[in-house]
Amino acid sequence: MAARDPVCGMLVDPATTAYSVEARGETYHFSSELCRDTFIRGEKIAYFSMEIGIESEIPTYSGGLGVLAGDVIRSSADLLIPMVAVTLINRKGYVRQRLTPEGDQIDSADEWDPKEHMRELSRRVTVRIGDANVAIRAWLYDYWSPVGGLVPVFFLDTDLPENAPEDRGITDHLYGGDQEYRLKQAIVLGIGGARMLAALDIRVGKYHINESHSSLLTLELLRHPGMDEEKVQMQCIFTTHTPVAVAFETFPRDTAIRLLSAEIPPTLLDEYIGEDGLALATLAFRLSKYVNGVTTAHMNFSQQLFPGFHIRAVTNGVHPHTWTSGSFRDLYDRYIAGWAQEPELLVRVDAIPHEEIRHAHRQAKQALVDYVREKNGVDLDPEALTIGFARRAAAYKRATLLFSDLDKLREAGRRGAIQLVFAGKAHPADAVGKQEIREVHDALRDLDGEVTGVYLENYTMDIAGLMTAGVDIWLNTPLPPFEASGTSGMKAALNGVINFSVLDGWWIEGWIEGTTGWAIGPGPGAPVSEEERRRQELQDLYSKLEYLIIPTYYLRKDAWVTIMRSSIAKIAYYFNTHRMMRRYATEAYL
Repeated sequence: MAARDPVCGMLVDPATTAYSVEARGETYHFSSELCRDTFIRGEKIAYFSMEIGIESEIPTYSGGLGVLAGDVIRSSADLLIPMVAVTLINRKGYVRQRLTPEGDQIDSADEWDPKEHMRELSRRVTVRIGDANVAIRAWLYDYWSPVGGLVPVFFLDTDLPENAPEDRGITDHLYGGDQEYRLKQAIVLGIGGARMLAALDIRVGKYHINESHSSLLTLELLRHPGMDEEKVQMQCIFTTHTPVAVAFETFPRDTAIRLLSAEIPPTLLDEYIGEDGLALATLAFRLSKYVNGVTTAHMNFSQQLFPGFHIRAVTNGVHPHTWTSGSFRDLYDRYIAGWAQEPELLVRVDAIPHEEIRHAHRQAKQALVDYVREKNGVDLDPEALTIGFARRAAAYKRATLLFSDLDKLREAGRRGAIQLVFAGKAHPADAVGKQEIREVHDALRDLDGEVTGVYLENYTMDIAGLMTAGVDIWLNTPLPPFEASGTSGMKAALNGVINFSVLDGWWIEGWIEGTTGWAIGPGPGAPVSEEERRRQELQDLYSKLEYLIIPTYYLRKDAWVTIMRSSIAKIAYYFNTHRMMRRYATEAYL
């Protein structure tokens, strides 16, 4: 049985190849001595992220940040970028959501067994947190690209018998606990993660800090002999995903000093922890040479927040093959050979006949209809205009904006049937987010009999795949400028689903009115009051739905498919992680 060379991606015969190596509890096979030696001694990009969404069954993600990290890993493997990834095991996940008929979210731990998905490594490292030595082990998940190479993902775990009970739980909950708990997680991820890579003899050329949770790795690097601030900066890349100052967490100085003083020399603590406390984002900005936001608009906002730093823009993307439904994969395979590895080829989608695009979408829509019937007992009409909205339930996402005027929504529905499919979890401590979910349920009950709607429980990557392929319109209504990027609409575009979105994040770059979709309200920099912004948003939301979207869907079917095709050709070809990782490789990694 053939194996794949993890360095060059070539198929090799394990029985005949002269080049193999035992490493981390696995045997790897190579096509040449050079590939084997590169695997053993070659420098790697170390990608650190608090959350990584690699499978629905591994609930170590909460939303876009983690799913993006998973797509980074997938594209890096496809493109043979020499990367390893580091995250926390999050044994109890983010939250398992159960919804009552009234829309109340019932929280429980989303527990899972690492042994069913990855293998435990024998190596241990220790970090001193306060007055306790905390042992850390790693679980290894090898992500193999079907067409390229390998990216190992190391999941750090403190649930070891030698640790105190409170320290065994440090890696249990994603974004759980109080500030002290979250700082302990940052120590394990940043300092412990850097030590684990060193203990595993992995040579790191660059450290990519995906959001600031892991930025303490910079202080760990500064402790190494011969290192100084400039040398650390040259090794570190920082991608910020946060668009507003209040979202950057600062840990109290006394807490930071107490937890870090046993590991970090006093001179470094005094230099990098201010009187107002430890800001992990500021630490990452100061000790990274390459810093980027995740869209052009986000770069501009970040530059205003941190005017002393040079900030670039690398717009996010999604992994093409993962987020393209089976029916559209088959369609692209027939007409656009090589699209998955070179998604820019999707610009040629005009070669695909309208009827074949319709057929592929009908198949994806039927899969969603079947899922809704099975899980919610609701019969959606596969011929009716279906609008999808799914993301973390947070106030700024404004899941309820569509329901601001139910009479206008009913009026639009009389021009043509509308169906609504919602999904999303609220953080267990987010009372406002939970209230948003209740209000969506209230609105759907009020609309019953006039507008069909469902709220899908326990949103996962698998449900995201069904929704972004199976609806007709992807709705996004964040409050600008809080959406640094967003990626769900990019997934939708891969499947010909049309975006209807507030002009924030990536949509500012992808939007061509009436060609790739429709905008809601003014741009984030428009000189209007918040009251006027909301008035314009509601005007666009209801008038475009009633007078543009519904008539086009029901009466101008060829025009509708033309927009679907334009969405693929002008969005999916560009807003993907293959393009994104090539940018990082040429600008930041080399």
